[in-house]
Amino acid sequence: MPSNLVIGAGQIGKPLAERLADRGDTVTIATRSGSSARGASSVTLDAGNAAAFTAAAEGVDTIFLCSNPPYTTWTTEWPPIFDAAIAAAAASGAGLVIMGNLYAYGTPTGPMTEHSPFLTTETKGLIRKAGWEKALAAHERGEIRVIEVRASDYFGPGAGSTAHLGARFFEPLLASRTARVIGDPALEHSWSYVPDIVSTLVAAGDNQGAWGRAWHVPSNAPIPRTEIAAQVNARWGVSGKVSGIPQWMLRMLGVVNPMMREVAASSYQFRVPFVIDSADTERTLGVSATPFDSALATTVDSYRA
Repeated sequence: MPSNLVIGAGQIGKPLAERLADRGDTVTIATRSGSSARGASSVTLDAGNAAAFTAAAEGVDTIFLCSNPPYTTWTTEWPPIFDAAIAAAAASGAGLVIMGNLYAYGTPTGPMTEHSPFLTTETKGLIRKAGWEKALAAHERGEIRVIEVRASDYFGPGAGSTAHLGARFFEPLLASRTARVIGDPALEHSWSYVPDIVSTLVAAGDNQGAWGRAWHVPSNAPIPRTEIAAQVNARWGVSGKVSGIPQWMLRMLGVVNPMMREVAASSYQFRVPFVIDSADTERTLGVSATPFDSALATTVDSYRA
């Protein structure tokens, strides 16, 4: 049976580990805290420690890199994590599947595909760009096999306060209050459902003929947050509203709050339509987006519970 090492037990890593275990794979989940996942063994690991990462990866078929350090530590934490993951993949021969995002594309002028150029000038986007390009260069030298699965902003059961379509969005709506959001809530935006992200990661790891490239997570047609709020109101009998936080206020908060400074820096994603194109993934990997009505119902029910 396939053997997998999942790095990170957050919103993506834990359900991924459980999905792999449910189908009969051998799964180890590695975190700094030793967090567990159903059906998986757990180890304590600093993902930026190349020697420890390499030891944990010995004998595995696939490494899934699902770490997600806080925005405020991306500059210091991501480079050694990428280096360690590449070293572990090279030493073990395991395929490396990186959980990625859309930051490196920068401000889009239309739907983003896996072949869109990296145009970002923002620090976090540059960090993700550098990490992917380093891994891809190792692939092209024949040292490793690597792919990256890129998702838009995620939502789903358990999405917490850091998710743009998470607890801070749904809980106020369900209490008939106002959800305060980043950017213009009336703009179209693609949202990636957590179970669909997991399905894409699994399918990408299973597809042995397409290394050295990226895949986009299949997502439904873009939908503004104002429309999502309207659907929640109509379907659950509440009267919540959604309001954008002014850009000047984000900048002011960023002066004293490092996390808000990073949120403001990447808020361009919510000041223009932000749309993902995943046709290639759907056609080649056979993964499709969960219908939005169903995904929304499952997500809202998790917050109501």
